[in-house]
Amino acid sequence: MDGRVFVTGLGIVSPLGLDAKSTWEAVTAGRSGVDYITAFDADELQTQFAGEVKGFDPVQYIGRKDARRMDRFTQFAVVATEEALAQAQLDLADKDPYRTAVLLGSGLGGILSLSQQFDLFREKGPTRVSPTLIVTTLIDNGSATISMRWGIKGPNLGVVSACSSGADAIAQGWQMIRLGHADIVVAGGSEATICPVCIASFNATGALSKRNDAPQQASRPFDVGRDGFVMAEGAAMLILESGESALKRGVEPLAELAGYGNTSDAHHVTAPSPTAESTCQALEQALVRSGLTPQDVDYINAHGTSTQLNDPMETKAIKMALGERAYQIPISSTKSMTGHLIGAAGAIEAAFSVLTIQRGIIPPTINLEEQDPECDLNYTPRQARQAQVRVALSNSFGFGGHNTVLAFKSVDSV
Repeated sequence: MDGRVFVTGLGIVSPLGLDAKSTWEAVTAGRSGVDYITAFDADELQTQFAGEVKGFDPVQYIGRKDARRMDRFTQFAVVATEEALAQAQLDLADKDPYRTAVLLGSGLGGILSLSQQFDLFREKGPTRVSPTLIVTTLIDNGSATISMRWGIKGPNLGVVSACSSGADAIAQGWQMIRLGHADIVVAGGSEATICPVCIASFNATGALSKRNDAPQQASRPFDVGRDGFVMAEGAAMLILESGESALKRGVEPLAELAGYGNTSDAHHVTAPSPTAESTCQALEQALVRSGLTPQDVDYINAHGTSTQLNDPMETKAIKMALGERAYQIPISSTKSMTGHLIGAAGAIEAAFSVLTIQRGIIPPTINLEEQDPECDLNYTPRQARQAQVRVALSNSFGFGGHNTVLAFKSVDSV
């Protein structure tokens, strides 16, 4: 197990459930977590629905005093971390705190708190602005809070690369362990962006679906009728461990994080490059660094945003990187059910990839009624299916041209 990096625990808070078990059950059942927005009156917005985390009471998990000092994205991250540590049977008090790190990806951090405090400033004046505003809005507040809560004294970093943030946090955790800089890394992503200014801003870019008459059918990756992605919130955290650490603890890993690929389009601030060359390079890097070939790949969790530009570009990149094998690999976009968790998307989809390997169930792409002719691969339409998955790739792409691909293997894979 020397030199290998394992996933020993994971935790999820999502529009489909408040833990990994309920979220996975909903995903494999093909249920949508998208509905009309309840957090505020969205009647004036072009898009009036989102993937909200429902029934989440931070006081139940964190306590009233601490919860009040955290933005919602930090609350999600703390709860997901607690679940991941419990599954890994990991007591960090017994570990060298300087050999443990926490990396949390987020695209917009505490924008919910910032938005609320701007409203308070306008309504009641500058003296009513919270003294904790600055720290709660910082993207590294999530990782810092986890660091303090569990006594982690190695690096704590906020990772920002738009919708690739969660995947990049996990990739950098792999790198830390491989370089010998840490034995354990708590890595993942969290996002809470469902507020009027965020919805309005994404509407202004033309990126969001406006299917207000049928919210649960709005996220439809690879479908000819897609009209944009669906904003969502939530978090997912993974416990990454060196082979030596996992072996010493006697814990049974869930999967191996075998490697990753990471490139930039250098093309446009929001639109992916239509050539798909850099995305293809990220896929190829992930295979090479993991010691894999296209023939080894059994499943791809697609970025699959349900936008006009992403879906054909991603399809093209998969075909460029994997050749004829691309037509044989089952693919799915779980965003069809969760919506798009922005900076947490790569993390929750990494968790789904691990669970796919663990459970032998490939999640569906729901709402895929009429496949776009440019999207001509097998996207597992509408219904989950059973399959042995030994190698899974998880794609994450972000505004700014970020491309990140994570490669996971079953523990017994060669």
